[in-house]
Amino acid sequence: MMKIIYTTFFLLIGTMSVSAQDDKSILFFGDSITAGYGVDQGEAFPAIIQNKIDSLGLSFTVINAGLSGETSAGGARRIDWVLQRKPDIMILELGGNDGLRGIDLTSTKENLQTIIDKTQAKYPETIIILAGMQVPPNLGIEYTKEFRTLYPDLAEENDLMLIPFILERVGGLEKYNQPDQIHPNAAGHKLVAETVWETLYPILVKN
Repeated sequence: MMKIIYTTFFLLIGTMSVSAQDDKSILFFGDSITAGYGVDQGEAFPAIIQNKIDSLGLSFTVINAGLSGETSAGGARRIDWVLQRKPDIMILELGGNDGLRGIDLTSTKENLQTIIDKTQAKYPETIIILAGMQVPPNLGIEYTKEFRTLYPDLAEENDLMLIPFILERVGGLEKYNQPDQIHPNAAGHKLVAETVWETLYPILVKN
C-alpha cells in the first residue's frame, strides 16, 4: 500500500494516517525535481523510493515536500512549516533554481545553511542528506565552478552525507528528460531514485 505523503501549503501534516505517523519518516525537501514536475506522482523518484521501502518491509514513510519553482530562499522561509513533524531523515534538494536564475551563490549557501541549522536545532537526531546539483556552463566558468563546489563544501562544513549530483546519469541526456531538458521524465526519475537509494538504503537498514 502506497504510504507516501504529499505536502502543500494547504495540507496539514496532522492529517496523516495513524499508521503513517507510527512509521519513521523520510522528508524529501526540494523543488520541481522532488515534486515530480511533469510526471505522474507515482512516477516521481520519492514515490519510487517508497515502493522500494515497502517491498523490503521497512517502516519508513516518505513525505514529499517538493515545490515546483522553489528556490533556496523559499525553502528557508518554508522550513519551519515543514518541520511540524520530526523527520528521521531529510533529503535536502534545493538550489537548482538559484543556479538557473544566476542568483548570488553566497545567498544560496546561506539559505541552505539556514535550513540545515533550523532542522538540527529542532531535531538534533535527524539525519540530513544533501543532494547536490550542477548548472549548465552557459552561466560562466567561475559561476559553474562555484556552484559545483557549493554542495561538497556545505556537506563537509556540517558533517552531512552528500549525494554529489542527484541528476547523475540523467542530466543533459535527452532520453531521460522532458522536452525542456531540465526535468526528468519517468525513465529519468527511475535513475534518480537509484542514485538516491545508493546513499539512503544503508541508512535505512541501520535505523
